[in-house]
Amino acid sequence: MKMIHEPLPPFGQHIYPVPVVHFRLEFADAVRSLFLQIKPDAVAVELPHSLREVVQRGVLRLPELSVVFYQNKHGDTIYLPIESTDPIMEAIRSGLDCNLPVYFVDLDLDTYPCFHDYFPDPYAAFRLGVKTYYDTFHGQMAAGVKKTRDDLRREEGMAYRLQKIAAQHKKILFVCGLAHLEGIKKAFLSPRTNPLEIINREGVSLFNLHPEDLIKVTTEYPFLTAAYEYRRGKLPPEPNLPNFTVKKKLGILTSLTESGKTSSEEEALDASVRWTVHHINKGPMDRQMVSLRLFEQAARHYHQDTEEEVSRSQKQAFFRFSRNYALMEKRLLPDLYQLLTSARSCVDDNFCYAFFRLSNFYPWQKTTSSLPTYRMSEDMLWLGTRKILIKKRIPRIKRCPVHVPTRLRQKEKKPGEWLEGFDDPHICSYPPEDIIIEGYANFLKTKGSYLLSTEGVTSVPFETTILDGIDLRETARHIHEDRIYVKEFKRVRGAVGSVVVIFDEDVKNERYPYRITWLGEHNQESDMAFYATNPTDHVVGPGILRCTYGGLMMTFPPMRVADVWGDHDYHWAQTKAERLLLAGLEYSLDKYTVYVADSPPRSLIKSIAAKWEKGIIYIPIGQLSSVKLKQIRTLHILSGRDKRKLAGEYIW
Repeated sequence: MKMIHEPLPPFGQHIYPVPVVHFRLEFADAVRSLFLQIKPDAVAVELPHSLREVVQRGVLRLPELSVVFYQNKHGDTIYLPIESTDPIMEAIRSGLDCNLPVYFVDLDLDTYPCFHDYFPDPYAAFRLGVKTYYDTFHGQMAAGVKKTRDDLRREEGMAYRLQKIAAQHKKILFVCGLAHLEGIKKAFLSPRTNPLEIINREGVSLFNLHPEDLIKVTTEYPFLTAAYEYRRGKLPPEPNLPNFTVKKKLGILTSLTESGKTSSEEEALDASVRWTVHHINKGPMDRQMVSLRLFEQAARHYHQDTEEEVSRSQKQAFFRFSRNYALMEKRLLPDLYQLLTSARSCVDDNFCYAFFRLSNFYPWQKTTSSLPTYRMSEDMLWLGTRKILIKKRIPRIKRCPVHVPTRLRQKEKKPGEWLEGFDDPHICSYPPEDIIIEGYANFLKTKGSYLLSTEGVTSVPFETTILDGIDLRETARHIHEDRIYVKEFKRVRGAVGSVVVIFDEDVKNERYPYRITWLGEHNQESDMAFYATNPTDHVVGPGILRCTYGGLMMTFPPMRVADVWGDHDYHWAQTKAERLLLAGLEYSLDKYTVYVADSPPRSLIKSIAAKWEKGIIYIPIGQLSSVKLKQIRTLHILSGRDKRKLAGEYIW
């Protein structure tokens, strides 16, 4: 959709007003568009003259973001963020880029009250244009906006300054808040005197914002701001996404980029931003399209992190859930908090983190710059609060509509730091994951025994005992007999000794090259053989690797299994899944083996099992909880037992 914003009629013959909602992308984009249409010879903005020098220094630093600090007479610290998506800063920036005079016409009041104005969702300005948006607001909502005596003083002061500069220029682009325009226009029609205000304010400082604090301070989330910044100038080259990954590999940090150099996680995130600006509509920035591309790129990073795909149904649920969540709060589109909640609810916590990591990325912000870098604490910000739990590492996100994670996943302090932890030739597992998968194996054994016993269930009339429970279906069917029927399960000889779970047969031997046999460390662990993705493709900490099971076999008691993958007795197996099933049958000390997969084993395997006097209990994988299967499918391999002490800081 391409929308050219229509200018509002000028007042005072020379002043072209642009009423805006502060710190909103749609209005910054509109200011830029109207600036290019009107081609003014001066710019006036709703900021006090006492901040002019420091604010302009901050604007000249863009796309690096800054924050202005000063104190009022009560000692309270006031901060003003300088961000690309603020329409006031966009007006100043456009004027300075064209060497035009920029006037700061607002009053500097020391005790201006803090309150929220309520406006229609700013996304409507993208769909309708600024003029229609303002006309609708002025006609239906302006009467409900509360104005204090300080508001009237400010409007009269801005009108006085506009009267002075109107005589000096032919076209003035004036950017002010939506609620003040009519008051300024009314005051402009009568003579005004110079208002009382603070002329010179001391102690005004400019600081560079720390990259981790952007999401605390900026109103628009950093990914959206970065996309706007790229679109504002000449488009960067479109990256070849397959050359970028958020993984860290053992031996090299990441895959090669177009230039032949290794790429960092930041370069991979930046590639996603640059790809996004090439795959959204031309013309004004569409926040809805950016959200779609953000979701797609987060899903790609999530797949690189976990080897899990975001399904089409999950994608549909995400956008339906986030839309309805936004409508509940009278918004046209969801904000970042609602998007993160939707990501966690409709996919899982790992996808929520991938979504958050990308949405919080802004390529130009560094920890060091020509200015001192300031860390913002949550206590300094005047915010409403909402909480979102992404497992235990991101306990809350503050918003109004700022979103503040207080604790993130561990990152490398220096490039290659994690690769220094592989100094122990022995490998081991992560005990919390061992407990989970052993528990699931016991669950499958119990389920297999139950399915086996129900195969020959019979219903008989109740006589002296209820046997294995009342059979409601048969009782209802024979209700005319006025008798109760009870179930009698078949008594099964033998128990379940091994469990085989096949997530992906990998018939072409492409996705799961890593094959190994592990022995249990104590009498509460099973022996295991499995095939998985290459763990060296995903380094998540010093000496800590992550991979994804393609299939696994577990048998109890431990310390009995030889190398399943090198055993020539199974050489005729057509797939890795068949090799695991044969091993499970042979090493089982009990008669039965549970086999979980998409499809049952070949009849030949069943015949061999019968010759060995063993049985196979087949459970379709679709009958099991996909959430639980996803939980057990991820495996971490540690380089040495000493890594178990610190693994909890890196494994989610």
